[in-house]
Amino acid sequence: MRFASALSTKTETNKAIEDVCRSAASQLGGPADLAVVFVTRDHRTSEDTLAARIASAVDTSCLIGCTAESVVGTGVEVEQQPAISLWLASLPNVSVIPMHLQFQQTSDGGTVVGWPDDLLQEWPAGASLMILGEPFSFPADWLLEKINEDHPGVPVIGGMASGAAEPGENSLLLGRQDISEGAVALLIHGAVKLRTIVSQGCRPIGQHFVITAAEQNVIQQLGGRPAIERLQEVFAQLPTREQLLVQQGLHVGRVVSEYQDRFEQGDFLVRNVIGVDQESGAIVVGDYMRPGQTVQFHVRDRQTADDELRQLLAAVSNGPGGALLFTCNGRGTRLFQEPHHDASCVSHALGEIPLAGFFAQGELGPVGGKNFMHGFTASLALFEPA
Repeated sequence: MRFASALSTKTETNKAIEDVCRSAASQLGGPADLAVVFVTRDHRTSEDTLAARIASAVDTSCLIGCTAESVVGTGVEVEQQPAISLWLASLPNVSVIPMHLQFQQTSDGGTVVGWPDDLLQEWPAGASLMILGEPFSFPADWLLEKINEDHPGVPVIGGMASGAAEPGENSLLLGRQDISEGAVALLIHGAVKLRTIVSQGCRPIGQHFVITAAEQNVIQQLGGRPAIERLQEVFAQLPTREQLLVQQGLHVGRVVSEYQDRFEQGDFLVRNVIGVDQESGAIVVGDYMRPGQTVQFHVRDRQTADDELRQLLAAVSNGPGGALLFTCNGRGTRLFQEPHHDASCVSHALGEIPLAGFFAQGELGPVGGKNFMHGFTASLALFEPA
């Protein structure tokens, strides 16, 4: 396998396309089996020809991409200014199946259409799925739940297009087409392994509790007492610095796998606390909760986010040949003091491997063997030989 990446910050679209195609193709040294491109909305007026031009320039019919608020290259993050990031791969003995997925309402409920005929039943062993979705028109959460049920163990990695304030402003790229709705996706299998890293950037505080009463996304009781009382107990025992973090933004982590003797950072699916009801003592969370689940309060800060990402990258033993990064548009310099944080962490841990990515409006990735949509997360796909 061979990989290449290039990034251009030229403001003139034609020159930026020429820049990235020439550089990436020269690095790859041959035809590409896959091209992945992320483009800021400054270049959006040219997107009807962008996919076709890049596909022709790098000699591939398999291209996927989307618009983004900000983009990522090897060791660099270009935030809120014009840029194109291109990533190429030569993948011998690997099958890459591109598709355009759309959500439709039927009399029996929702369904996703667009799957190739040979994927309607069993998926190939060892397959991985990469998805780039349009957030106003595609319910990624719904699809991930279905994949968890129908294809357990298949990792899904990707992100939702960003930078648009209303429907119709995002674009997805597939092959030579510009698509305005749904999701574009790749099923990848064969002589390649997609190792996934999902860094949620949070750490638990206090003790864990079992939900004893809940309705939809409202946690009413923890351990037989009003949820807000449990929160007040945890808060009172925290040092001043951590109390400030709770006041700035509180999160609840739900244990993904209950079949463990102990729960640590990384065992939780983290969700935002979006409100409290002082009268009833309930806590409102950005996800459905149910009685019997184990949860723990979490906080997020730049140091925790930095430590966790570096720790996860340090555990990578085999050297990947290339990587794709889907990082939250709430990270970057909105979270860290220094620029290029996530991209530079990858380069520091894994070397200057070809990297591309974008700042997403929701990141997809597995936690505890199940796929979820995340926020404030860095989701990374590492391409390794199978």
